[in-house]
Amino acid sequence: MTPSRRLLLLHAHPDDESIMTGGTIARHLAQGVDVRVLTFTLGEEGEVIGDEWARLVADGGADQLGGYRIHELTRALAELTPEGREPLRPRFLGGAGRWRDSGMAGTPSAEHPRALAQAPFEEVVAALVDEIVEFDPQVVVTYDAAGTYGHPDHKTVHEASVAALPIAAERTGRQPAVYESVTERTALAVGLAVAADRVPHGWRMPADGELPDYPDDQITTEIDVTSVLDRKAAALAAHATQVTVAASGTEYALSNNILQPVFTHEHFIRRDAAQPTGTRGADLFGGVAR
Repeated sequence: MTPSRRLLLLHAHPDDESIMTGGTIARHLAQGVDVRVLTFTLGEEGEVIGDEWARLVADGGADQLGGYRIHELTRALAELTPEGREPLRPRFLGGAGRWRDSGMAGTPSAEHPRALAQAPFEEVVAALVDEIVEFDPQVVVTYDAAGTYGHPDHKTVHEASVAALPIAAERTGRQPAVYESVTERTALAVGLAVAADRVPHGWRMPADGELPDYPDDQITTEIDVTSVLDRKAAALAAHATQVTVAASGTEYALSNNILQPVFTHEHFIRRDAAQPTGTRGADLFGGVAR
């Protein structure tokens, strides 16, 4: 029987799904929800941690990192899937390799002719509309307007979702609940305070304001992922070219070696409907028609 609840998560690169929503994915898979992770690029422009795969990089290397990151994403999604179930498989907008990781704004990679940032916007939107219509989710998770931390591809994910969802709704007759994946300010502060006395060698604590967050009163939904935290940490570790997980399993760092907490609760802002003042939902499907 086809699951009645369908959750679509939109992400820019492999590893974003585990960093931002790994617990949410694992928890909903455990609940029998039909989950689809749609990734927009292969993450070709990522830096590589360690020496083993260092020559796969785009800049001065073999430019094979994107293919390897498909492998890492496949492993990460398998880690998020409950035992005994068919592992969740990667899915890429327009097919794997349709659009390339743009890198950060102002870098040569952002001008690459295949970069997502250079793609005709209407083509990206059309491909996303097709995905939404085919899957017909009740819930869609995307990014905020800032693209989390300003990455052009994250911004494109947000902008494409804003444009595609009304078009898809006309075709399906369904207006899904739309959430933006964000970091709660207090959760970040608490996580950093707990980790402050156990920073792994070579890592550093973030400077004030260096990691993006949102004021607590703007958060509309909080998902408790404590029960699947081990799966989330394992998924992060599967992205070994991009992420290092501390021995504690409760912190991680990217190639910049800046410590970040592995959150026990993941936070969202619902954008398609107003949340009653003073309340915070605990279920992405709360009040959503099936």
